[in-house]
Amino acid sequence: MKLATFNINGIKARIEALSDWLKAAEPDVVGLQEIKSVDEGFPRDHFEAMGYRVETHGQKGFNGVAILSKLPLEDVTRGLPGDPADEQARWIEATVIGTRAVRFASLYLPNGNPAPGPKYDYKLAWMARMRARAAELLASEEPVVLAGDYNVIPQPIDAAKPEAWVTDALFLPESRAAFRRILNLGYADAFRLRDQGPGHYTFWDFQAGAWQRNNGIRIDHLLLSPQAADRLQAAVIDKQVRGGDKPSDHVPIWIDLDA
Repeated sequence: MKLATFNINGIKARIEALSDWLKAAEPDVVGLQEIKSVDEGFPRDHFEAMGYRVETHGQKGFNGVAILSKLPLEDVTRGLPGDPADEQARWIEATVIGTRAVRFASLYLPNGNPAPGPKYDYKLAWMARMRARAAELLASEEPVVLAGDYNVIPQPIDAAKPEAWVTDALFLPESRAAFRRILNLGYADAFRLRDQGPGHYTFWDFQAGAWQRNNGIRIDHLLLSPQAADRLQAAVIDKQVRGGDKPSDHVPIWIDLDA
C-alpha cells in the first residue's frame, strides 16, 4: 500500500501538477493539505475520473485538507477533537480498507508565526490536542499513519541553514518538544526509519532562489504507529516535483507498507 502526503498550496493552482504526479507515482492514498477551497469547489469529478475517491474538509481561501484514495474508505471524520470552537479545516481521517485496514489522517499543523503571540499559542494548543488524538489512535493497536505538513523542523539536520530558523515557530524548542511528545507515545518518523542522513527536504520557499540553492527544510512527515512501522518497506521524497511547471513550494513524500 503506497500512502503519500502533499501540501499542494491551492488545488486550483496545482491541479495539473498534482495530476501529473498522481499519474507518475500512482499512490493508493494521498493526503492533501492547503487545498484552499470549500468542499463544493474542489474538482472532485476530475480526480474521481482518475480512479480516486475524494474526501475533503475545506474552507474558503486557506487551509483545507483532503484524502484521495483508490481503496475504499470507511469512518471518515473531519476536524481535530478537543476544541469545538476551532473552525479551521486542518484535520481529516479515515480507515483505508486494503489487505489490512490502516487508519490514515491528513493534517495541516498551524504555522505559528509570529512567535511569541496568539498564533504560536494556537499552534502549541493544537499540537497538544493532536497528541491526545494520536494517543487514542495508538490504543486501537491498528496500523496508523499521521501524514501531513507538520510545520515543524524536527532537528537541525532537517534544515539546510538551521541558524536561519532559530527564532521561527517551525524550529523553536517548544515546537520541537511538542513534536517529540507525539513521537514518544510510540510513533516513528517514517523517513528517518529509512534515511538518517542530511540534505533531505520537503519545502523550498518561492523567495530568494531557495530551490535553486537547495535551501530547504523537512517539515512534511508521516508518523507511523508500531503496527504500521513494522510494515514499512520504503519512504521516499519526490524532490523532482519541485522543479516542474507551476510547482507547490512543498513536494510529495510517500511510504510503501507491506500488505
